[in-house]
Amino acid sequence: MPGATQNPPRAAAFFDLDKTIIAGSSALAFSRPFRREGLISRRAVVRSGYAQLLLMLSGADADTMDLLRNRIAALCTGWEVAQIRSIVAETLPEIVEPLVYAEAAALIAAHRAADEEVIVLSASGLEVVEPIADFVGADRCLATRMAVRDGRYTGEIEYYCYGIEKAHAARRIAAERGYRLADCRAYSDSITDLPLLETVGHPTVVNPDRALRREAEQRGWPVLTFADPVPLRTRFWAAPATVFAMAGLGALAFAGIGLIGRTRRRHRRHPSG
Repeated sequence: MPGATQNPPRAAAFFDLDKTIIAGSSALAFSRPFRREGLISRRAVVRSGYAQLLLMLSGADADTMDLLRNRIAALCTGWEVAQIRSIVAETLPEIVEPLVYAEAAALIAAHRAADEEVIVLSASGLEVVEPIADFVGADRCLATRMAVRDGRYTGEIEYYCYGIEKAHAARRIAAERGYRLADCRAYSDSITDLPLLETVGHPTVVNPDRALRREAEQRGWPVLTFADPVPLRTRFWAAPATVFAMAGLGALAFAGIGLIGRTRRRHRRHPSG
């Protein structure tokens, strides 16, 4: 209707991205098109597959996320930002659409219909997160930003949207927009997002890892199961042809878990200054 004004959002719904909105890792989902364009080698693709499985087996704890962050940052050094944005834009429907949970898409639509701003908070890179957030109908997003010089990634992290930083971001947004945090909602699968969930008045866990499920049960938080599409851990085993490939990746993953464990023990014996 001409002259009609839309009601401003009255609260915010904060969503984690990986394994909350999509069934997998947004940071690793574009390995195939990046390889097609010559940005990464076959070896790097295998390591990306290993990292994905490691994330599923061990959960997104701080050490695992630091490992993935450093590996991806090193891998991206020297890439042209414009080329990455172009590849993501061209392949977004092919890569992302099959991964979006139908339940998450419906929930996002319901929040927007209720005049609530939908905000995606993700530790993955902005160039990947921003178009995915737009694709699923979110109003905006905050994500990790890589440092850029002369249009190329330097390999350094400028802003890391992870852990306690997501809670800080939610508080900043609520203050800027005039939202009461008690009226806001948050959704995540990972214990690393506990600070964010504790910040809002209506926390909900989605496909939670073991640690977050325990917290939710103790605190009486709602637990949602999103299963459309079928989560990657189930999809891997659904087709017999993938079993042999996953067996090899599984061996690598368990070796990686052992390496992380040894690294943690060394850190405990020899703490850094």
